[in-house]
Amino acid sequence: PTARSEAEIIMLDEHQAVYRFIGDLQFYVLGSLDENEVLLLDVLTGFCDSITLLLRNQVEKKCVLENLDLVLLSMDEITESGLILETDPAVIATRVTMRSGDEMGGMAVAFGNVREQLGRALLK
Repeated sequence: PTARSEAEIIMLDEHQAVYRFIGDLQFYVLGSLDENEVLLLDVLTGFCDSITLLLRNQVEKKCVLENLDLVLLSMDEITESGLILETDPAVIATRVTMRSGDEMGGMAVAFGNVREQLGRALLK
């Protein structure tokens, strides 16, 4: 796996993006131009670090696809309707771990279908 790079900020029309490359993946957080870029960076760092914790430093396409449920639950723990709720990676990872066992029963088939479709598209 390649080393984790530092985050960068770019402007896109009416938005700004903070992004980071980890291995063979790119992670982005978008915000409006008037959004505080330090806050966007904090969200990105919290997300990336929580994913790194949950995937035990195996952040690469195949592992992310196999654990897409954890990735999506991490995103859900960070924000709610565009509001930032949590950025501490340890707290996010703990909540995801607790939720994944409780809520995934009925959603396992849906995540399996999404994982299969994304896998075919990304691993070509």
